[in-house]
Amino acid sequence: MSIIESPDTITLIRPDDWHVHLRDGSHMAAVLPHTARQFARAIVMPNLKPPVTTAADATAYRDRILAALPQGMAFEPLMTLYLTDNTDPDEIRRAQETGFIHAVKLYPAGATTNSAAGVTDLRKCYKTLEVMQELDMPLLVHGEVTDGDIDLFDREAVFIERVMRPLRRDFPELKIVFEHITTRDAAQYVAEAEGPIAATITAHHLLYNRNQIFKGGINPHYYCLPVLKREEHRLALVTAATSGDERFFLGTDSAPHAVHAKESACGCAGCYTALHAMELYATAFEQAGALDKLEAFASLNGPAFYGLPVNEGTVTLKREAWTIPPSVTMGEHQLVPLDGGDQLNWKML
Repeated sequence: MSIIESPDTITLIRPDDWHVHLRDGSHMAAVLPHTARQFARAIVMPNLKPPVTTAADATAYRDRILAALPQGMAFEPLMTLYLTDNTDPDEIRRAQETGFIHAVKLYPAGATTNSAAGVTDLRKCYKTLEVMQELDMPLLVHGEVTDGDIDLFDREAVFIERVMRPLRRDFPELKIVFEHITTRDAAQYVAEAEGPIAATITAHHLLYNRNQIFKGGINPHYYCLPVLKREEHRLALVTAATSGDERFFLGTDSAPHAVHAKESACGCAGCYTALHAMELYATAFEQAGALDKLEAFASLNGPAFYGLPVNEGTVTLKREAWTIPPSVTMGEHQLVPLDGGDQLNWKML
């Protein structure tokens, strides 16, 4: 159980990140230690170029992650496959046999970074989904429609009606994680839906609404997909995250992009939070008066859903003012973390 030792210190069972982007090569080598310092395990997204679509791809990617892990750091990458229109059902069986591939990721084609190879029509994947349901392999869903006639801020709500409800009807026992939810609609749906379903929530969606993107001008380092929404939706996410409902758990969706890729005419979507994720979550939970609920959200609910043991060991957060670096080095580039240059009042020891 979490121990709030004083108003200024809290100790938690070591947490996990159930949604992170580690990239590859020199970029991965730069950002991996940030995640490994904060989390014991992480579900690693497969949207590389080219995407991780087979068990062999995931095995090779995992080997590269472990090779890049600094000596002395203990971290377990939980691998995923990238679902396509043509994913062979037998590939799911091969994935499960590895013991380290824990889920399959659904990107609707064109929904976000490196999603061009994603699914164009989920019905094309039904034979694969049947095997996933049979093997208890979770489907991780980027829950947005991509039709050009749907308003950007409505894409998640429309996805629930067009895709999620039919999917749950056709595969009632399929484990589904509705990833990085951003709306009251999604929080309500996950809380009330029948069957094995859960949702991850990011720190930036708990802390900010869409005004942050336009505060004093265009702020590209707050631009992510799904995009930040209205204040009413942020408040609904805070309520869900701090409710104690075991269907909601931590997933940073930390997405590293070099400064030049964010600050450009067509900036990339993604917020980088791996550097200071637990401090950001502690800030959000404290603002809600719910620090006592942080451990379940960060350390207990995710393992329960995925059928994995709770981590051994603990982490301690201390109330201590510090300044987030305005940038960090990522290979040959610079990377701006969320709120870079600002002050945080919680620090992980």
